Amino acid sequence: MSLPRAPKAIVFDLDGTLIDSEALVREAHFHAAHALGYAMSEAQFLGLVGMHREANDLQLKTYYGDDFPLAHFIETTRAHIGDRAAPLKAGALELMDALDELGLGFALATSSRRPWVERHFKTYNLADRFRAVVTRQDVVNGKPDPEPYLKASQLLGFAPMDVLAIEDSPPGVRAAHGAGCMTVMIPDLLQADDEMHTKARVLASLSDVQALLRA
Repeated sequence: MSLPRAPKAIVFDLDGTLIDSEALVREAHFHAAHALGYAMSEAQFLGLVGMHREANDLQLKTYYGDDFPLAHFIETTRAHIGDRAAPLKAGALELMDALDELGLGFALATSSRRPWVERHFKTYNLADRFRAVVTRQDVVNGKPDPEPYLKASQLLGFAPMDVLAIEDSPPGVRAAHGAGCMTVMIPDLLQADDEMHTKARVLASLSDVQALLRA
């Protein structure tokens, strides 16, 4: 398996791609729903994966109605997570080292907000490694809109067609593909369906990305 052309830069997603945060967020969502007297199913939680917070807010109201105590839910979720940081995904640091060796700069395009990014960058000393960071607060339209990847590509100084995006979820893949990026999907909680296979190279791990780039 090869890419259509050699990428000139890389853009990473964060949650579920570089950090194993989806399990932590799932735990917090189920805790908050239960604390407020609501039941959340696995399917309902998976319907929130990869989306920015405003989209999640709308989705939660479709689940539970317009009177759902959204602000209380968010507050309870944040309190449950506290100051914890999610662990890095296996192979994340090794892939960054390989990109440095190959002379490929990399950026971040995430649906998360800047405080969450800064927490993990500080925990794992990543701030100086990324040439650009695009959070939900830096764009008008979050994933699955292509704007985050268009902006990250612009900040890196390359056309999206020369950028490789690394994602874990369908909304992120749609965003990267819509921007015109070459796209790799490493499924986390959501497996790749036929649509994902048409829009991305589907790999098993970040280590496989190294092999793909060196091929």
